Order: sequence, then C-alpha cells, then structure tokens
Amino acid sequence: MRTLIALILLAPLAGCSSRSPDSTGASGDDASVSVVDKPPVLMPAPDFVLTDQSGQDYGSDDILGRACIVNFFFTRCQETCPLQTARLAELQEKWESNPAWNEIRMISITVDPAHDTPDVLMDYAKATNADTDHWKFLTGPDDAIKELTTRGFRLPVEEAENADGASVAHSPQFVLVGPEGYIRGFYDSGSTAEIDQLETDVFTTLEERLLYHQDLLDPAWVEERRDAQFGTTDKFSVFHDFGFFDRRRESGITFRNRIVDDAGREHKPCHYDHGTGVAIADVDGDGLQDLYFVTQVGGNELWKNQGDGTFQEMTRAAGVAVADRIGVSASFADIDNDGDADLYVTNVRSPNVLFQNDGTGKFTDISSTSGIDYSGHSSSAVFFDYNRDGRLDLFLVNVGEYTTDQTANVVNDRHTGADERDYPYKVANPDAFAAHLKPDRAESSILFENQGGNRFVDVSSAVGLEDSSWSGDASPLDVNEDGWPDLYVLNMQGHDEYYENDEGRRFVKKSREVFPATPWGAMGIKVFDFDNDGRLDIYLTDMHTDMSGPVGFEKEKLKTPKEKFAPEMMNSDGNHVFGNAFFQKQKDGTYREISDRINAETYWPWGLSVGDLNADGFEDVFVAGSMNFPFRYAINSVLLNNEGREFLDAEYILGIEPRRANRTAIPWFELDVAGKDRPLFEAYRGRGAKVTRMTAWGALGTRSSVIFDMDKDGDLDIITNDFNSEPMVLVSNLAEQEHTFHYLKVDLTGNASNRDGLGALVTVRTEKQSCLKVNDGKSGYLSQSSCPLYFGLGPSDIVNQIEVQWPSGQSQTVDGPIAVDRLIEITEPDAE
Repeated sequence: MRTLIALILLAPLAGCSSRSPDSTGASGDDASVSVVDKPPVLMPAPDFVLTDQSGQDYGSDDILGRACIVNFFFTRCQETCPLQTARLAELQEKWESNPAWNEIRMISITVDPAHDTPDVLMDYAKATNADTDHWKFLTGPDDAIKELTTRGFRLPVEEAENADGASVAHSPQFVLVGPEGYIRGFYDSGSTAEIDQLETDVFTTLEERLLYHQDLLDPAWVEERRDAQFGTTDKFSVFHDFGFFDRRRESGITFRNRIVDDAGREHKPCHYDHGTGVAIADVDGDGLQDLYFVTQVGGNELWKNQGDGTFQEMTRAAGVAVADRIGVSASFADIDNDGDADLYVTNVRSPNVLFQNDGTGKFTDISSTSGIDYSGHSSSAVFFDYNRDGRLDLFLVNVGEYTTDQTANVVNDRHTGADERDYPYKVANPDAFAAHLKPDRAESSILFENQGGNRFVDVSSAVGLEDSSWSGDASPLDVNEDGWPDLYVLNMQGHDEYYENDEGRRFVKKSREVFPATPWGAMGIKVFDFDNDGRLDIYLTDMHTDMSGPVGFEKEKLKTPKEKFAPEMMNSDGNHVFGNAFFQKQKDGTYREISDRINAETYWPWGLSVGDLNADGFEDVFVAGSMNFPFRYAINSVLLNNEGREFLDAEYILGIEPRRANRTAIPWFELDVAGKDRPLFEAYRGRGAKVTRMTAWGALGTRSSVIFDMDKDGDLDIITNDFNSEPMVLVSNLAEQEHTFHYLKVDLTGNASNRDGLGALVTVRTEKQSCLKVNDGKSGYLSQSSCPLYFGLGPSDIVNQIEVQWPSGQSQTVDGPIAVDRLIEITEPDAE
C-alpha cells in the first residue's frame, strides 16, 4: 500500500491547484485597481544542478528566463509515470511548432537514480521521441533528489516500489517554474482541466517578461563570435589549452550585489551604474587571501578563505558591513605599519570609513579621528607613499557632484531584495553625464598625507596636486624613473592628467607634455611590463567613449569615430584616443600609443585585472566589460599575451564566455503594470500587456575583478563583483593539465619603506627570461588589494636572481638558485 508523505508546510497545496488561497487584491497604492494573480507567485524555485541524459550538468541556471515544467518519475514506474510522460509528450507535440517553443523547457527528474543512469535516461528519451534540447531527463545523488523533491519543490510525495522492490518516493504532480525562477503552480498530471490550466499558465508567465532587447536572453551573435574566436587558435604561440569554470556554488559564497533604483527600476544615465569593487587581503594572518565585496545596498561582505576553494562569511565578526551607506570602493593597505591589512571603504554622500585591523581579522572604525572620513562622491582610494617617509598616503579620487539633495528609498521586491529595511540614497541628477560642462559641480580629488598615529591631513594645495577631473581612478607610476612616485589621474569625460613628483615636495602637472592624446572616457588603469623589456607600460580602458551609440558585436574591437562627439560635449582640444589606450614605454623614456596594433580594444570596459593566467612569464588581462538594464548583453574580455607581441582574444577559448549555463540576463525588478508602475512600464517600451505584473530583465555584467591563486594550486583564478547579481568564481584548471609550468610568489615586507612595500619594483630572472612587476596593489576597478606578487615562470624550474628596488631607494638582490612553486618572503634590509 502506498503511503502518503505530506509536508505540513504544503498542506494548502495538497489539492494540486495552480491557484493560491487568496488570488486577488489591490495593486500598489491604488485600491480601486483589482489585480488577479494568474498564476500566483508561490515560492522561489530551488537552486540545483543534476546530470542530464547526455552526462552534462543541467539545473536551475539553465532554465532561468524560460517557463519550465518539472516532474519526478522513474523509468521502471508502472503507475503514474507513464501518464506523466505521455502528457509531456503531448505538450511537446502541440508546442514544437509554436514560436515560443524555444522559451519552454521540460525536466523529468528520476527518483530511482541507482538504476536510471544517463544512458538509461537517454534510451528512455529516445523511446519517448523527446526533443532533448527542450526536454531534459535528469539524475543525480539519491539524497540530493529526495531533498529537491520535498524541501526544494516541497511536493507531497507518494511511495511506490521499483522493480527491485525498493521504496521510491515521488509525486504525480507537475510543477511550473516561471522564467523568473519562482514556482508558479502545482498541477495534477491526471487531470485534463489542470493540464489545460498549466498550458495557459506557461504562456502567461512568458508574457510577464519585459525584455527591452528581444534577443537579451539568447543573443544571436554569441555562437558566431565563439566560432570566430576558436578559428584564431593558429595565431597562438602561447599555451591556451586550459579553462576556467564558475564554481560560485561550490565556493560557498552567497554574496549578491544590490543597487539603488537610479541604476535599476528608475534607470538614469548616471554614475551609480559604475558599480562597486572587490578587494583581497590576508586579514587574519593565516596566509590566505580573503575577499571583500562592496555593494550599494544591503551591506558589504567579508569572506574568509578556507584554503580549499571554499569561503566562509566573517562580516559580522569582522565588523565591516557598512550597511547604512551606498558603497563604492575598497582598499586594503597597512596604514599603521603594524603588519596587517587595514581597510578603507568609499561611499556616496556618506562619510568614507577607515577600519583598523587588529591582526586577527577584527576591525575597529577609526574614521572620525583619522581625517579621511570625507563625505561626497568618492570613487577609488589609492594608497601610495608619495614622500617616501615610510608611511602610506592616500589619494582619494572624487568623481563630481552627480546627485541631488533629494532622498529616495530603494524599492524592495522579490528581485531587488526581499528586505523590509529602508535603504535611502540621494537621487541622481538627470544630466549627470553632462555635468563635466558645469564647473560648479566639480569635486576635486584629494591627497591626504599620513602623519602617523592613524592621522591624515589634506596636502593637495600645499603640494600643488589640485585635480577636478571627473575621475573614477588613478595610479601611481614612476614615469621619469627618478624613484619618486608620480601620479596618473583618469578623466572619464575629458583628458587624463599626469603629475610629476618633485622629490615629495610638490607635484608638477605635465599632462599634455608627456601624454598629448589620452582616452576621452577613461575608466580603468594598470601599469605593467607587457613585453618583458624591463620598462613599465600603461593600459587604460575607456568606457564612456563606447556610450556614444549602439554598435553590433562585429564593431566592438574598433575605436569610436571622433565624429560621434560634438566639440561642446568633449570640452577639450579634441586630441583623444577614442577607445582604450596602451602606452608602451620606449627606450628614450617616451610613450607610444599602440592599442590597435596589439589588439587592446574592448567594448564597454570598466576596469582591468592583470595576471599571468597561463604562467608563461607574460602578463595577461581580464577586462570587465558590460552594461546592464536597459542595454544588451556584452562580454567580459580575456586577452592572452602572445609573447609580448600582441594580445589575443581568449574569453571563449578559456571558457569565461559564455557564462555558466549560457546566462546573459536575470530578473532586474518587478512592475505593477495595472497600477502604480504603468507609466514606468510604458516608458520602457511596454505595450498592450495582458498581465498585471511584469518582470523587467537586465543583462548580466561585471564591474570589478581580482586575479589571485584562490585555492593554492599554483595557478591564477578570477573572482568578479558583478552588478546587481552574484559574483563569478572562475577557477582555473591550468594546474590539472599535462603542461609543465612553474611559478614563484613574492611577498614583500618593508622596513625603511612602508610595511606593504607599495611602490617597490621586483625583477625575477631565470635562464630564459626576466620579468618586472611593480607592487602597487592595483588589483582591479574600484579596488586596491594586499597580496603577494605572482610570477609565472613557464618551464623554468630554478630562479637565478630576484632584485627588489624598494621605495626607500634601497636596492636588494637575492641570488639563486631559488626553488620555485612556492612563496618567498623578502624583507627590506635595515637602512645603512
């Protein structure tokens, strides 16, 4: 006899109806508008990954954006399963000629996984004439499937016996999962009336999608672009037979980036859409780099590295959530030279925060006495020792006044965040991207000198460093190689500026003298030696130039025509690089712009992270590139360094694109189209909706990133901070390949110099090559990190020499032979 196992929690659903007990009610603030939920939103669908009939992973990510019917069965079932399968086969036959068929999925999950292997399921699918592009048959661990049935889909289940006499629990119900990832109904597979209702509800949920771009969920160009990139592999002189895999689920990281409404439902072209940073440091002294994610809404999060590819949240214990402010950037630096990483967080229109680390990962807010609790429109915070006194100073980059004094609260819904707390923010100016034409809205960046004792003072005027560019980032660099750190300040709407350091006494502006033509819309910067010639080059990403108008993917590698910009909008001499710039340093100390020659152009780029991804001794680049709602999807770029001659596009070759489960968009926010949100719905091109509720979808997109050896296997991984979604944890499998490579990690401890050794130049020499890196902490957009330098050595198994040029002016040499595949710690000698 079959025993009914009913979950008390699901008692109201036991009737298998797609209706909720109360399916009508008032919409928004207007009680006169009657709204009927068709079908109701019952609960979030579970997050899962199982194995399909082809032996491939398949799960909740794969069905996002599509209406999906889920049922539980087993191939040897003789009771309800044949009817369930027949019902689904009938729906397939009915729908496969419908244009919406590509937007529908069906999933049959076996509850007898010991027998129903992928091969068995494949035979079953063939016997059923299933279209396996749309109808998947899944298996997996028995415990996982039971958990998915009862706790995930919360089905009341019945016990039956399989052919071996073992008890098998499953349900005769179909479950409808809507495109937005919520369970929308339960239906009795034996009821014709309920199957008819299921059919109606499937198409209703599809109509609830508000897609600003019709190909947002399935861009037609993705496959063409992938094929084209794989067709270039004959150009690669460097190793590229490895890949990255998004292991966010396995990592344990549950952080989700959230945004203010001016970057979402009330979208304005403003600087809120520039996103937030992600930085790393060993905050608790265990030798592992921990992760700090910044978000605009809901609080930042600190994640402890467990050393095995997993992380554990430690935000509350560390005291660094900053949940009452709109976050922007994070910078780790040892501001008090006590040997641990302190943390500085910038915010919008709220005081920036300085946290002092006690060495165990517990932080104290010392902002109010530090002198750097500035409140304005801050962006990046760059720590460097401008006067070489052994203490890290701070260059605080301020954008400009892009907000008003009007305050609004973030609208919380099931997509933006199921959170009842108020999150106030300052509403953006509607003309924020024309504000560079209005001098009264300028907000100067500030140089703060570290006085010791955790006190900083503003010395901008005293040293002649008064910059009012609309800037998001800056970088120290030693252009004239005199040992004093100069400063390159980006301008996201105009010329970048370069300031030469006059021995710590003052800064002299030499912008056009050294860099006559710079990007017009610069966003990110990294200084590194591209071709291993011992000279540091400069890579600049230009985001705002690409906003001059939409282009197809086939033009993404081209510069923007100058004619796209009216002279009055440029507000400059017009002598710009209209796209990314790459300044290669020449033997005579000058720079040559070679971005097009070396294939450094990307589309919609924010910042960049640099690291030797294939450990061959040449630096590669990950460029975070994207826009989100209401724009189309755009890719992140990976540029493999082809032995210092050029960059080669490799994001598809290395598996970074397409994203996990080919995702390109997620639910962005919900609109009450029958009530208060009707004007907004129409503004977003919504017309003639037959439903009362719609979900606007936004393209996925990365803003910031960091490259480091997350799991201590010797190769470099990539972690991102994506805009309004969860991060990607891109784990490399380079170490698993039959390819010999070696590496060396160098950790610096300053003595006369600042404790972090920021500003030091490190050269590692082997028999085959010499690699130079600058220790500047610039790990990615809106981020500064504290971590060892990583040197890929290719096949070289011995290092002959390491040379360190310290910020204090001392030169130190460590002679070999030096063993590889390890971390080496180098401490600056006492000053003579």
